Amino acid sequence: MTDLTLMTSASNPASVLPSLALLSHRIRVLPMDAASLVKMPESTILFLDARDDLATAKTLCNLIHASGLSTPIVLVLTEGGFTVVNSQWGIADVVVATASPAEVEGRLRLVSERGNAPANTLPATDGGSSAADGQIRSGDLIVDTNGYTASLHGHPIDLAYKEFELLKYLVQHPGRVFTRAQLLQEVWGYDYYGGTRTVDVHIRRLRAKLGGEYEHLIGTVRNVGYRFDPPDEESEESAAKSASLPSGE
Repeated sequence: MTDLTLMTSASNPASVLPSLALLSHRIRVLPMDAASLVKMPESTILFLDARDDLATAKTLCNLIHASGLSTPIVLVLTEGGFTVVNSQWGIADVVVATASPAEVEGRLRLVSERGNAPANTLPATDGGSSAADGQIRSGDLIVDTNGYTASLHGHPIDLAYKEFELLKYLVQHPGRVFTRAQLLQEVWGYDYYGGTRTVDVHIRRLRAKLGGEYEHLIGTVRNVGYRFDPPDEESEESAAKSASLPSGE
């Protein structure tokens, strides 16, 4: 069973791709607008309804990639839409609205297989790098996903288990904004019954342990949630040069 998201402005979502209703997958329906991007779960395949509004569909594709999301996108088209779509849309696949259940299932399987490559074989995202040894580096911050440790300037950071999990998750998705509910779901899990205030408490603890120089790496997006802001390379180089200068200069 695959987690799917259908983004559409249709009053009857079942009419977008009728074959989906005949398959045994979890389907989440969201409005076709930018605000829906923060509501998408981390692991999902997005079916984007481009039957009647190709311009909006293309804008959303661009926003998804600009936000650093790696969500595979499958465009739902009419046959006429094929004349407009090209590789610059950055989509994983296309399907016509009248496709049979067997065709939809086959395309889903191919998209899932392409999207399920091991994390350490994927290209590094901006602001951080992931090596085969499980270490994620972002400036002087190193998160070791295998050893469950984190360090700054080579010095270990004393983190509780959930603090580490939260930091790891944010660092793995630099620049992406997560709501408190999303973080609660992804880090604490579906079976956690605590409130979203738990996330705020752990964020405060993380910032305190990162210290004054690095607490800003975990940014607050007002009325939305939190994101990891990778350190600016030029600022780090300037700070390093300043630190190496004699005190009299």
